Amino acid sequence: NLDAIPADILWGVATAAYQIEGAVDEDGRGSSIWDTFSHTPGRTWAGDNGDIADDHYHRWQQDVGIMRELGLGAYRFSIAWPRIQPSGSGRIEPRGVGFYDRLVDALLTAGVAPVATLYHWDLPQPLEDAGGWPVRDTAARFADYADAVGTALGDRVDTWITLNEPWCSAFLGYASGVHAPGRTSPSDALAAAHHLNLAHGAAL
Repeated sequence: NLDAIPADILWGVATAAYQIEGAVDEDGRGSSIWDTFSHTPGRTWAGDNGDIADDHYHRWQQDVGIMRELGLGAYRFSIAWPRIQPSGSGRIEPRGVGFYDRLVDALLTAGVAPVATLYHWDLPQPLEDAGGWPVRDTAARFADYADAVGTALGDRVDTWITLNEPWCSAFLGYASGVHAPGRTSPSDALAAAHHLNLAHGAAL
């Protein structure tokens, strides 16, 4: 019964950066654990990867136009950490920030509320090389990244999500190994879960 749905419910759609953007080696973007994982033989179905995906990085204007035509109230997208900080820390890549800056402005112009997720599983590979989520320092690096993104987009984005499904990041990524980075250590998974929670708190 649609009449029973509160009038202030915001209807929208959701995506993840690695699943739709493509352009994995353009405009200074660094590599993520999903780039590495998907290019490792036997890790994904038929060797599929996100190198091109839906090519949203180049087709974002068309995609926003489709959202407007559908009459969507919101678009929940994720920001690719390696596009903002190619090495996972330090220098901010202005071309990466610029992409999301233009996307947010276009969404607002189209009457679609931008809802930004800071992390949808695409940890920069250099941070994984340094130990990944099982290492406490990764939470501190996430806080720095969150601050940079908030500074760039916080004047226009009202709704934020820190971590998408952190259970998956911790236990599918570090215990069962079916998600990136593909590690199989229960103790690492528990440490990752703890540090993901620390990262969430530090980013608020």
